[in-house]
Amino acid sequence: MGETRQLRLGIPKGSLQETTQKLFVRAGYDLRISGRSYYPDIDDPQIQCILIRPQEMARYVGQGILDCAITGLDWILETGADVAELADLRAPWPNYGVVRWVMASKEDSAFHTVTDLEGRRIATEAVGMTKRFLAEHGVNASVEFSWGATEVKPPILADAIVDVSETGSSLRANKLKIMHVVLESTPRFIAHRDAIENAWKSPKIDRLLMMLKGAIAAATRVLLSMNVRRDKVDGVLRLLPALATPTVSTLSDPDWVDLSTVVEESSVRELIPRLYEAGARGIIELPINKIVE
Repeated sequence: MGETRQLRLGIPKGSLQETTQKLFVRAGYDLRISGRSYYPDIDDPQIQCILIRPQEMARYVGQGILDCAITGLDWILETGADVAELADLRAPWPNYGVVRWVMASKEDSAFHTVTDLEGRRIATEAVGMTKRFLAEHGVNASVEFSWGATEVKPPILADAIVDVSETGSSLRANKLKIMHVVLESTPRFIAHRDAIENAWKSPKIDRLLMMLKGAIAAATRVLLSMNVRRDKVDGVLRLLPALATPTVSTLSDPDWVDLSTVVEESSVRELIPRLYEAGARGIIELPINKIVE
C-alpha cells in the first residue's frame, strides 16, 4: 500500500492557539492540542499539524517546510516571507479580531509624531515593520529588539516603542500616548506557493479553508424558524434582513406556512417581538455551525 499523503499545517502557538482550536472544532475537525506536544492530533489522517509561534510561521511556509498555516498579517510582513495569502480569518472571537501595532511614547514626553524621533531609540518586537515605517517618513532612529515588557521601557530604556495594542489598557496603565497606528493586523490563512499548484494539496487546502470560512461566517448568525398565516407572510418578510431569500415551506394546514431565514444574532432580541406582532408564531432560534456562501 502507498504512503498516506499529508498536508502539513501550522497551528499558531500562544495567543491565537485556543481560538484556533475552537475554530477547527466549529469547522468540523477534532483538533486536540496537548500541553506537552508540538504535534496536535486531528481526526484527518491527511493532515499533519505542527504547533509553531506565529512570529516564525510565515518563514516556514515560505520555505516550504509547511504547506499552509494560520498567522497574523503583522508577522507575514515582518518576516517578508514569500507566501500566498488565501484568506483573512478575522472573527468576533478573542485574538481573532483586528490588533493594532502602535507607536507610543510617555504622555509627558516631547515626542508627538514620528518626525520627533529623529536620532532617538525605539524598542519593539517588530524591528522590520518599525524600520519600514521610519523609512516611509524619512526618519533615522535606532530600532532595538525588545524581548518583552516593551511598554515599560520609556523613558529610560527607550524614547518610544512600537507594540501591539488591542484595547489600549496596557498603554494607559503605563502612561503612554499613541503617536501613530503603524499597522492593523488580522489572522490570515497562508500557503506555500508550490502547495497551491499541487494537484493533491491544492483541493485539500481549498476544502479545509471552505470549512474554516464557513465556521467564521456563522459565528454571529442564527437561524430563525416560524409559522406564519399565508395572509401575514408579506408583512413578516418585510421585517427579515435575510442573508438570502427566506425559505417558505408548506404545512399540513393550507392556511399556514413555515418560514426560515438566517439573521444576525445581535438583532434577535428586537426582531422576535416584531415578528410576533406581525403574526409569526412558534418562533424558534437555532445556532448555526457553518455557512458556506
